Amino acid sequence: MIASLIKFRQTKDKILNFAPKLSSMQESILILDFGSQVTQLIGRRLRELNVYCEIHPYNKIPELTPDIKGVILSGSPSSVRDEKAPFVDLSNIKGKLPLLGICYGSQFMAHHFGGEVNGSIAREYGRANLTITDESCPLFAGVSKTSQVWMSHGDTIARLPERARVIASTEDVENAAYKIDGEETYAVQFHPEVFHTTEGSKMIGNFAMNVCGCKGDWTPDSFIETTVESLKKQLGDDKVILGLSGGVDSTVAAVLLNKAIGSNLHCIFVDNGLLRKNEFEDVLDSYKDLGLNVIGVNAGKLFLDKLVGVTDPELKRKAIGTTFIEVFEMEAKKIKGADWLAQGTIYPDVIESVSVNGPSCKIKSHHNVGGLPEKMNLKIVEPLRSLFKDEVRRVGRALGIKKELIGRHPFPGPSLGIRILGEVSEEKLRILRDADDVFISGLRNWKCELPSASYPNEMADNLYDAIWQAGTMLLPVKSVGVMGDERSYEYTIALRAVISTDGMTADWVHLPYEFMAKVSNDIINKVKGVNRVCYDISSKPPATIEWE
Repeated sequence: MIASLIKFRQTKDKILNFAPKLSSMQESILILDFGSQVTQLIGRRLRELNVYCEIHPYNKIPELTPDIKGVILSGSPSSVRDEKAPFVDLSNIKGKLPLLGICYGSQFMAHHFGGEVNGSIAREYGRANLTITDESCPLFAGVSKTSQVWMSHGDTIARLPERARVIASTEDVENAAYKIDGEETYAVQFHPEVFHTTEGSKMIGNFAMNVCGCKGDWTPDSFIETTVESLKKQLGDDKVILGLSGGVDSTVAAVLLNKAIGSNLHCIFVDNGLLRKNEFEDVLDSYKDLGLNVIGVNAGKLFLDKLVGVTDPELKRKAIGTTFIEVFEMEAKKIKGADWLAQGTIYPDVIESVSVNGPSCKIKSHHNVGGLPEKMNLKIVEPLRSLFKDEVRRVGRALGIKKELIGRHPFPGPSLGIRILGEVSEEKLRILRDADDVFISGLRNWKCELPSASYPNEMADNLYDAIWQAGTMLLPVKSVGVMGDERSYEYTIALRAVISTDGMTADWVHLPYEFMAKVSNDIINKVKGVNRVCYDISSKPPATIEWE
C-alpha cells in the first residue's frame, strides 16, 4: 500500500539497544571524526550490536582509558595531500590498540606510515564490487568473497604503508583494504557504515567482536541500572528542576531521575499557548501514572502578547524562547534549594556542539533552556546525553512508560508558533489546532501493515505509529473556493509526514490516496476558515521537516 515507506523502514532502520557509558569499566570503541557526513553511522552500526562507542573530533582525543577496546578513524571531505589536511598523532594508538581506518582514515595511515597516496586516475564514487583476497582475515569473517561496497574517494593509495598487505580489492582499486602485519591495524578505502555496503555491518561487527574482543553487553535494562546508580551518587539529596515538554526525551529523563531521587525532582510543564488541541491537559493527565512531581503553568496569554506583530521565523523563535526562560525562571525560583537543572539533551546535540568544525553556527533556542543555568547558578544534569532518539525510546519502554508517550512524534520547541507562517493570532491557532487534530486523529485511526517508526522490528498498529513525524502548517495564503453555492476566500493547510531514524535526514511518506482524500475532505468540511489542503512532498535535505 505504501511501498516507498516500507522500503525506507526496511533499509534505514535497525534495532539499537544501546545505552550511554556510565562506568569506567564499560568496554567501548572510540571513533575519531575527521568530518565525514556519515561518521554517525559508524556509531549506529556499533550500537546495533550493543557495543558502546563515543564519537570525538580527531583533534580532541579523550583519555585512552583501559575500557577503550579499539579505535576507528572516520572518512573526511579532505585529502591527505592537502596542506591543511586533518592530522592526528596515533603514537599512543597504532600498534597498541586495535585500529580501523575508513576511507580518509585508511589513506591517512598510508600517507603517514611509509605509503603513498596520489590523486587517482581511477576515481571511485558509488557502488563497487569488492573481492576478498585474504579470507582468513578476521575483519571479513562470514563475509562473502565478493560483495557490494560503497566508495567515495578521489585519492587512491598507490603504495601501502610499511608492513602492510592487501586483504581486499575492487576492479579499479587494488589496495581497497589492507592489514598491517604484527599489529591489529586494518584499513578500508570504502565505507562499511553505509547501507549500500551490503555486508558492511558485519565487517564493523567483526572489528568490534573478533578484533577488539567486545562482548556487546549494553542493553536498556543495564543502562537503567547503571544510570540510576550514577544519578544517585551524582545528585545525592540535592533538588533537581526539569522542564517537561510532553516529548519522549524529557519524559524518559524525568522517569530516570525520579527513580534516582524521587520527590527531589521538580518538573515544570509550561503551556505557552501554542500547544496542540487539548495537549496541556492531556500531557498532565498522562504523567499521573508515572508518579512524577509536576507543576503545570498556564502562560499562554503572555506568550501570545510577545508574538503580536512578529512575522520573521527566527524572531518568533527568540520571542518564544525568551518568554519561556522568563516563565520557567519565575516558577523555578519557587522551588527553594534547587541545585541542578535537568535537560533531555541527546547524543546528536552533543556531537553537533563538539564537531570537527566547531559548534553549529546557530543552535535553535527551543532545544534547551539556554541561559538559565548561568542566570540561576544551576548545575546541569543530562542523563540521556549519549543516546540517539530511537535509543531513548527503547530505554523508555524498558522503564515501563506508556506507548502513547514513548511513541509520540517529535514536536518543535516553539510549538505551533513556527507552523503558522507569518504572524500568530488566536484565530490562526484555532484553525491550525483543529486541522492538526483531524490529521493526527486520522493517522491514528487508519490501520496499516507497516514497520513501526519507533520499533522497526515490530509492526505498527496505525499510520501514526509507522511515521516518524507528522503535522500541519497554516500558510499565509488565502485562495478562492466554492463551498455550497457560495464563494469562499479562506486559508490553505499544508500537511507534512516524514519517515526518519533521527530527524537529521528524512523522506516524505507516500500516504495512501484514500487516506489523503478523507483527511482533506474532513479538514475542509470540519475546520472553519480552510478551503484548500496541500501535501508537502519535500525530503530533508534540501527542505527541513518544519517550515520555519
